[in-house]
Amino acid sequence: MPWLVREYQDDDFEGVVRLLDATSSDQASVFSFPECIVALRARQAAAVAVSHGEVVGAVIAIVAADRAWIARLAINPELRGQGMASSLLVALERQLVSAQVRRVGYVLPHEELAAEGLRKAGYEQQPALAYFEKRVALEPGQASVLEALGGEVLSPRLWDELLGMRFEKEVIERRVIAPLVHPELAAQHGVSPPRAVMLFGPPGTGKTTFARAVAARLEWPFVELLPSRLAEDDAGLAAGLRDAFAGIAQLDRVVVFIDEIEEIAAARGGPGHSRLHGVTNELLKLIPAFRRRSNRLLIAATNAVHTLDSAVIRPGRFDYVIPIGSPDDEARRALWSSHAHAADVDMASLVAASAVLTTAEIHHAAQTAAQASFERELLAPSSPDVTAGPTTTDYLTAISSIRPSLTPEIRADFEADTRTHARH
Repeated sequence: MPWLVREYQDDDFEGVVRLLDATSSDQASVFSFPECIVALRARQAAAVAVSHGEVVGAVIAIVAADRAWIARLAINPELRGQGMASSLLVALERQLVSAQVRRVGYVLPHEELAAEGLRKAGYEQQPALAYFEKRVALEPGQASVLEALGGEVLSPRLWDELLGMRFEKEVIERRVIAPLVHPELAAQHGVSPPRAVMLFGPPGTGKTTFARAVAARLEWPFVELLPSRLAEDDAGLAAGLRDAFAGIAQLDRVVVFIDEIEEIAAARGGPGHSRLHGVTNELLKLIPAFRRRSNRLLIAATNAVHTLDSAVIRPGRFDYVIPIGSPDDEARRALWSSHAHAADVDMASLVAASAVLTTAEIHHAAQTAAQASFERELLAPSSPDVTAGPTTTDYLTAISSIRPSLTPEIRADFEADTRTHARH
């Protein structure tokens, strides 16, 4: 049964009350039923899961200063074990971050009732009783700073949802994430946690997805700086960079992502780039200041690392330069498995046929096949005995309709960049 998670609305009141009443015996809480009702009427933070117009899941919080307590997490018994609990908690936390809540707690009378959902959402069980607590990524007062920067707090599940690309994930996990998560242990071995990482590879290979997944894995706020949006003209771009980094300096921990960094860090002296020298110089001054603070990571991405100024990517500014290429066989199989659910789909054929496609192109092919299947069902509904959904032919047809962006020349350039510039 499909369901949608969203913020609680006044029209949901009766549906939530019915759900609380129906699940009170097997999904109890230390907060009473009347306390939950008072919290709803007071418009405290709450989120619901809705299926076919019916409330099938709900989470309610009671906020006091910078702490919030989860008063009730109720889920239709038929839908338990499908990830609804963690989805509801993530939706609730978005509201709590805006309310400058720092800690979120949930006291369970029976540990087995909701413990697994809490763990998946990033909560940790405390030594006493079955008390779970999660530290929100922002300190009090920093939510407005993050909002002004256009930043966000991402779901911790994004890292696990990053399919395939095992080599890239292992490199980033060991070199980047582990020293940041375990700084004391890293220091004992003389390892300095990285402060800046460069990702390079052809368009559509998932560099932005990797950056967001790293922020989610660290549970740090994520701020993306788009050079094209920082200012309209070149003189304003340098000032826009300074202002953005000044705002970022107010956050205690943060992952900053600059996509298409070649727009502001192209090789000085190259043809047509003299007007951007001031912007590149400004970036070269900002990176060392950024690196002096702990609990922060700059991730930059480029399609053509060989076009960047050598002073930008040298050690001391960027710790690692990591290639992100097109998905290998294992990664393509993982990607197709996430889309093709029918048992009779020939996975090996899809993996082979999509050998030269990027991650983005595989997603597009999967959506094209799904649309074809959907339209076919609209025109001629299948019998109850026929499994709905795209077939192998649908997927192969969609794949054949794509003009691959990774030409032999682009692949050759990427391999040359990897040999020359990769550092991990």
